[in-house]
Amino acid sequence: MITGSQCRAGRALVEITRAKLASRSAVDEDVIEQFERKLEEPAPETISALKAALEDLGAVFIEENGGGIGVRLKFTESEARRIARLEGEGGLVASDRVP
Repeated sequence: MITGSQCRAGRALVEITRAKLASRSAVDEDVIEQFERKLEEPAPETISALKAALEDLGAVFIEENGGGIGVRLKFTESEARRIARLEGEGGLVASDRVP
């Protein structure tokens, strides 16, 4: 399950309007607005549909892990390859302190 705030943040991250999210998730736009504004809690199936649509667009929802809930974007394949390449470069291990 996600919260209304996560829905709003996820929508902002993937740059999609409520109308487009409504179309992709088959959830009424007014229901999305009420959920995001914390005025009404939709049925669990509705929240799952919103979450799935946002995840398909690249949002990753972070559950409570001691640091709070959140949302971020997935790495693209090219970003993941670049990170893996940088992590595997090796080299000398030294202190990060600047004198």
